[in-house]
Amino acid sequence: MEKKSAIIVADVQNDFCPGGALPVPDGDKVVDVLNRYMQIFSSKGIPIFITRDWHPEKTNHFKEYGGLWPAHCVKGTHGAQFHKKLKMFSGTTILTKGDRADRDDYSAFYAYTPDVTPFSDVLMRLGIKHLYIGGLATDYCVRETVLDALERGFSVTVLLDAVKGVDVNPGDSEKALQEMKEMGADTTTIDKVS
Repeated sequence: MEKKSAIIVADVQNDFCPGGALPVPDGDKVVDVLNRYMQIFSSKGIPIFITRDWHPEKTNHFKEYGGLWPAHCVKGTHGAQFHKKLKMFSGTTILTKGDRADRDDYSAFYAYTPDVTPFSDVLMRLGIKHLYIGGLATDYCVRETVLDALERGFSVTVLLDAVKGVDVNPGDSEKALQEMKEMGADTTTIDKVS
């Protein structure tokens, strides 16, 4: 991996893991492998970005207010916290998204840093050209982040062994992966980057 790379870990939060309000089947199974990826990237001085949904209590993202989903990842709640085994390596930047009541904000490109800098501005400032993307869920936040990155001219590699999907409809995750590849994304697994 080249120096102008970064890794994005999408939404590994309690509500998306087993026992949460909107659990991704086996969502917690990505944690260990993501930690390994982040350790490798951190050791090479490559930036790590971890996104989180940080929804208001009332948002048109939730079923109760006209959206698709049960209430989840409401800011400040246990469900919105990162999975307890997800490691925070030195230099990790947390990106917040989904905090507006009028938008879904699946993609990391709607996110911002703790000092409210838009994610795309950070990437530009760092000269990042290649994004490695894993996390939850394959068919929503991972997919949208990958497609947005490709549209903006980034090279993208999906971490196949570090993504899990919701699969509202059977096969949604496979379709999403196929779409990402067709649009130009590469894929890899931990044994190929360590």
